[in-house]
Amino acid sequence: MKYFKRHMYCLFSLLLLSLATQAQTLKDFYNNDTIPLTYLGVDFSLAKVQGETAVASQMRDKFEEINNVITNEQKKYDIAGSFRRDHVMNELSVVNKLNVARNTETLKVDDEAAMEKDSVKIADIAKHVKSYELSGKKGIGLVFIMDGMSKLNKEATMYVTLLNLSNKKVLFTERMTGKAQGFGFRNYWAYTVYKVLHSIDKDDYSDWKKEALAAPDAKEEPVEQPKKDTLKTTKPPKAKKVVKKGE
Repeated sequence: MKYFKRHMYCLFSLLLLSLATQAQTLKDFYNNDTIPLTYLGVDFSLAKVQGETAVASQMRDKFEEINNVITNEQKKYDIAGSFRRDHVMNELSVVNKLNVARNTETLKVDDEAAMEKDSVKIADIAKHVKSYELSGKKGIGLVFIMDGMSKLNKEATMYVTLLNLSNKKVLFTERMTGKAQGFGFRNYWAYTVYKVLHSIDKDDYSDWKKEALAAPDAKEEPVEQPKKDTLKTTKPPKAKKVVKKGE
């Protein structure tokens, strides 16, 4: 019986791996709900925190706890449901390593203006994701790249990012805001991810899917045609009539 269970588990794992390797584009992902998603966690390595009284090193130590509560309380933080997946695989080691190494000297900011000045831009996401250690991983990955965490506004902004794990190419990213709520640093900021997932589940996922499926495939993109004036053919000059003397 133990052998049978182990055998079935191996077959299931191979099936998930096979499905994951098939998904290399955003259209593949949205077209097939059975393709698994690899959840990489919440990346705090670029985050700025405003208004917190806790020491920066203490806050950094809580980042792993936030990631753990999200994966442990799957009914509340329903990543699979929000992204219409049958199965989600968790792989937090990549972001946990980055979060532990977060420079505490630049983690806290004094006010909203300073946080906005140093906010993460969309152009930064592709470059940042290239630093992820994803050797050997296949399929589509999901990561929440935390940007600003404002105690004053009771909210956090983050980039919801889907990427191709095999080449670290960003397939999709969108900056979203989630309201904060709860007691203690961990619960207070983890709730912002819950609110973002709730928004994705109710509205955003459907919109993203429509946009992705309506977009032309890269290989099917029309070749830019030259302008009309460049299409004109140049006729060779008419041969000059040679007039012989005496004629």
